[in-house]
Amino acid sequence: MYAIVESGGFQFNVKEGEKLRIPKLEAKPKDKITFDKVLFLGGEKPLIGAPYVKDAKVEAEVLSLGKTKKITVFKFKKVKYRRKKGHRQEYAEVRIDKIHAPLEMTN
Repeated sequence: MYAIVESGGFQFNVKEGEKLRIPKLEAKPKDKITFDKVLFLGGEKPLIGAPYVKDAKVEAEVLSLGKTKKITVFKFKKVKYRRKKGHRQEYAEVRIDKIHAPLEMTN
């Protein structure tokens, strides 16, 4: 079984036991988090949400927090204009523990 969840304005395709990086979560390492915005559940009898699947949730554990490589943004025009800025995007690495399906999918 797999699910498509929404977090931080992004959609992620997740399976049990999978590790993924999610942008900026308010959590600490070893915290348990629950994604209740499940858009789709796939399996033998798939469920499509409108916009979310009712009573479906995905449980995960935060493994670590970190930052990606620095991204440099450089703007340039011929006549007296140069701007150099950059940033490092924060992320949380999570492991998907369990996907809970509603009763109508398990029957």
